Amino acid sequence: MSSGPSELQPAPSPQTDEPCRERDAAGEGECPIVGIGASAGGLEAFTELLKHLPLDTGMGFVLVQHLDPHHESALTQLLTRTTSLPVREITDNLRVESNHVYVIPPNTNLAIAKGVLKIEPRQQTRTPLRSIDFFFESLAEDQRERAIGVILSGTATDGTLGLESIKAEGGITFAQDDSARYDSMPRSAVAAGCVDFILSPQDIAKELARIAKHPYVAGRPAKPPIAGEDDWATEHEDDATGHETARSSASKARAEAEASGGKAEDNSYEKILVLLRNHCGVDFSLYKPTTIQRRASRRVVLNRQDTLEDYADFLRGNAKELDSLYSDVLISVTSFFRNPEAFDVLKRNVFPKLLKQRDDDPFASG
Repeated sequence: MSSGPSELQPAPSPQTDEPCRERDAAGEGECPIVGIGASAGGLEAFTELLKHLPLDTGMGFVLVQHLDPHHESALTQLLTRTTSLPVREITDNLRVESNHVYVIPPNTNLAIAKGVLKIEPRQQTRTPLRSIDFFFESLAEDQRERAIGVILSGTATDGTLGLESIKAEGGITFAQDDSARYDSMPRSAVAAGCVDFILSPQDIAKELARIAKHPYVAGRPAKPPIAGEDDWATEHEDDATGHETARSSASKARAEAEASGGKAEDNSYEKILVLLRNHCGVDFSLYKPTTIQRRASRRVVLNRQDTLEDYADFLRGNAKELDSLYSDVLISVTSFFRNPEAFDVLKRNVFPKLLKQRDDDPFASG
């Protein structure tokens, strides 16, 4: 990947520390939120990621680590020594801010609603710990295509179902490569086919920095500059009538450029549908457009393309990417077996009674 570690930047200005605002009608005004799951060996991996993460990505970072439920955690203090980003342990109803790091408290489950973190005591069950899945699934539901999930070092399989949910909503997913001290968690996610990038923590940080600057992530795709929009005042400083004339011309030019840009996006979207139909024999033109556009935009970011038009050109004759887009469009998530506690109750309380009734019924068929 890219060259050596990036140097730490000066502390971000107040403008970069704004809360991630609630999504507006156009889907803007909200910073991407990165959920990071880790277990054994995760502190080392997350420390490495933070060391190489720029301070001005505009993203919020939420760390869900498997912690000892019976002891206070020193994780927040340890991470504070690693980065100049503000690091704090999560309290209930805490709104995520960009360029901040949040750490789950011990013995809690974490969820998110409208960019606000919610904690509750963890229920004591005999089922395996799924705190990462729990948060990732909530993150996917809340942030949809602006959700990003990262699985670092850890044992067992927690995080796999959560990454599947994030990818299904059009988000972006990462797993640590063979640099993980314990590779069960990242390996499980990779085997499930729900990981977009398999990288070292250092390279995950660099890829996050790149994604953060992409126009489809940072906001609307960049529009072409409007001729005369920025210099109308200097051209007509002494002419009040000229001000209004130039302002009107610039507004008209802006409206025309936006309409042209929207038309270009629509045309590119139609081209992509045609390419998909020709490649896989499926016509997606009657499918829900917002879902397919979200999946196509995801592929734009992953393939380092700037616009849908660029991506449409990239797709031509690219069978491998057409297969990947087709697979992304068809992604669906099932909630079956997502609530192991319910199935534990069935196993312990319901099924034994049903079987007993069967044994007591002499006319039950074999």
